[in-house]
Amino acid sequence: MFIINCKNYEEVSGDKIIKFVKIVEKISKKYKIKIAIAPPPHLIGMVANSSIPILSQHVDNFGVGSTTGFMIPELLKKSNVKGSLINHSEHRISSAEISKLVLKLRELKMISVVCVKNVLEAKKYAKLNPDYIAIEPPDLIGSGKSVSTEKPELVTKSVLAVNSIKNNTKLLCGAGIVSGQDVTKALELGSKGILVASGIIKAKNWTKIIEEFSKAML
Repeated sequence: MFIINCKNYEEVSGDKIIKFVKIVEKISKKYKIKIAIAPPPHLIGMVANSSIPILSQHVDNFGVGSTTGFMIPELLKKSNVKGSLINHSEHRISSAEISKLVLKLRELKMISVVCVKNVLEAKKYAKLNPDYIAIEPPDLIGSGKSVSTEKPELVTKSVLAVNSIKNNTKLLCGAGIVSGQDVTKALELGSKGILVASGIIKAKNWTKIIEEFSKAML
């Protein structure tokens, strides 16, 4: 799995998100790589019917009806959103909320990607059996320094921690990934994919960098 978190970067604001998604669709089809995009929340509706999986950047454990300002899982699904990031380092939530949300997304047959900052969290939340655990040390996010090269032992230990639970959860590697070489290293360390943001969104040539990452995934 190759997930691109667009965050709230201006580079994909407004109609620019449509251009970005079309580029990703083309590359995903060309290389037969599963690429998912988490667009800015207010732009989800513009790209939700894409041929590639669209994820929410965050989801709330609130119900349909008289709730205001929350990302409701059931309504996201009705809008063709395939799943969500949970507990990103820029939007941390409580352990109780993480547990409830993983369960709710599973019941809705939606993809859950739980973001963690260390090995202890990786093992703790892998027990919930989310689809993915994404290891992202906060100090490397947006730094241009990849966790796979700066802290390779963190990736290998997280892989072992997740695999020790013996369920279907897979580990993704995030934080600071900016090149195909970073991607290759992450996979060599046992990661089953990547979660990347600024390394792609802020690149001058989206097609070039996404193709570079995709070739590395192969």
